[in-house]
Amino acid sequence: MGITVAIDAMGGDHGVAVTVPAALAFLRADPDSRVILVGDAAAIGSALQRLRASNDARVRVEPASEVVGMDESPALAMRNKKDSSMRVSINLVDRGEADACVSAGNTGALMATARFVLKTLPGIDRPAIASFLPTRDAAVCVLDLGANVDCTPEHLLQFGIMGSALAAAVEGKPAPSVALLNIGSEDIKGNEAVKRASALLAASPLRFIGNIEGDDVYRGNADVVVCDGFVGNVFLKTSEGLAQMLGDFLKSEFRRNWLTQLSAMLALPVLRAFKRRFDHRRYNGACLLGLRGIVVKSHGSADVFGFTCAIQRAAEAARQGLVSRITNQLESLAPIPA
Repeated sequence: MGITVAIDAMGGDHGVAVTVPAALAFLRADPDSRVILVGDAAAIGSALQRLRASNDARVRVEPASEVVGMDESPALAMRNKKDSSMRVSINLVDRGEADACVSAGNTGALMATARFVLKTLPGIDRPAIASFLPTRDAAVCVLDLGANVDCTPEHLLQFGIMGSALAAAVEGKPAPSVALLNIGSEDIKGNEAVKRASALLAASPLRFIGNIEGDDVYRGNADVVVCDGFVGNVFLKTSEGLAQMLGDFLKSEFRRNWLTQLSAMLALPVLRAFKRRFDHRRYNGACLLGLRGIVVKSHGSADVFGFTCAIQRAAEAARQGLVSRITNQLESLAPIPA
């Protein structure tokens, strides 16, 4: 099924130098779909011309006169920049002209604008940021990754519902296992909010498998891991830093002398496979869950390959009816125990 994705062409660190070729790469892989490139029409047009795609009927250019800066106040951006490429992209989803939108722009502004324009689904108090991370066997969906620093037990339950729906839609898992990130696997561990959330999740229709510790996440012991935004963001940034450090150590050791350099050449196929398996670009694209539309946030520094992956993630979420899946999960939820 063809999907139309609205793309904030001006967002992120690189703008049209990345977003336009990524959009075309997405269309090559998904020829039945369409893209709407939103932003400076002249800049987008020049990029399309350089890439010999000016006459591609699957590409539409939607002008927007403003750009939200990466360090701009989310509240001011939402209030003062109503014709920003970010806002116009979200408006296209709201009007039904696009099935999803993707932006590499300011995360806070994207969340605030998307929540203002699209509104939250019935039964969802706060949207959450969810992304997939590699594990030993597959990928794990982790949320919230920074949108909500302080969460109630009810919010964590809602995150579990939304994460389960996302894993089912994007990863094709009919009954994803859901775990709660905690300082121990025992029921008595954690603060009161986490203990209460554990009880709510256990009483829900979700396949809740209990608490999980940080070192178990990458073992693939759960398909979905739930936490508040403070814990989730620290977990994500620590993981990214550790991966970068290990990669740097590996390069340093192989470059130590001529013998280690020779060893690196002999190990090149293994190193390439290792790099591909843990290439963070393949997991680029965090979904803003709980909205009445699909919005995906790309890393601001994403290259063409990474941004293409974010577009593909948005298209797959739309194709699999992510919003409807979350709505259905909420409707099937048993009454929350007192």
